[in-house]
Amino acid sequence: MYHSCRQLREMAEARNVPIHEIVIENEMKNSNIGREEVLELMKGRYAIMRASAERALEQPLPTEGGLITGIASNQYRYARSGDTLCGSFLNTVMARALSGSEVNASMGKICAMPTAGSCGIVPAVLISVGEEFSKTEEEVVNALITASGVGAVVMENATVAGSEGGCQAECGVAAAMAAAGAVELKGGTPAMSMEAFSLALINIMGLVCDPVAGLVQIPCAQRNASQAVNALISADMALGGAKFPIPTDEVIGAMYKVGKLLPVQLRETAMGGIAAEETGKKIEKEIFDLSK
Repeated sequence: MYHSCRQLREMAEARNVPIHEIVIENEMKNSNIGREEVLELMKGRYAIMRASAERALEQPLPTEGGLITGIASNQYRYARSGDTLCGSFLNTVMARALSGSEVNASMGKICAMPTAGSCGIVPAVLISVGEEFSKTEEEVVNALITASGVGAVVMENATVAGSEGGCQAECGVAAAMAAAGAVELKGGTPAMSMEAFSLALINIMGLVCDPVAGLVQIPCAQRNASQAVNALISADMALGGAKFPIPTDEVIGAMYKVGKLLPVQLRETAMGGIAAEETGKKIEKEIFDLSK
């Protein structure tokens, strides 16, 4: 039914419906299932996302080398302290994003959205926005469907793999998906969702993938937190009327081309960036020496 963000937006606008409605109908056609089954499948994924966004907030989880053990609970404690620069809401969003990363690194159950390495971003943003504005579970699930719909366009036309496109393709696309969903959840138009998507993606364009010791922990977890915030500021800019002159599909195309230009050392190989620095190599040696 649609193969681009432009088509998705135009279809929603032509019928005066939210983006999630077009995505649901597309899924019904492609998977040959009914509307309720589509919704139930997403509700099941939402339950997994919610659990991963909450699980490490109070109790640190064991991670390989202890690299990110406790980062979510530390941030959550700070969020509740009443003495933060960005306020409780943003810090709670970051804590939830870190929780998803910590659960993933401890071999817990997560929902790739769109990848395991970026799994904390969409849940943290949409769960938190839903809570902040007293949205129902159904409304949050619909926002997740919108995020999934625009993410599927990237999958069809570009990539979400760090090994192919760098972290811009993983955490960047996740931030863009979250921004689009957040706009719809807050009552924005399909056009605003696409503006938010574009803004979030250009904010991270060119970011390399440089996991220390080749593990999806550092700097992946920290980027989950930062890109959850990127999603929110991009959504707010779009809701405030910001226009981005480059069409969303061209932004996706540019991201893909930039990823192809990145040298292999900067695409999830741990051969460049902070992974290749002295301390990064020391951490790698310590972890793999201990695992023998």
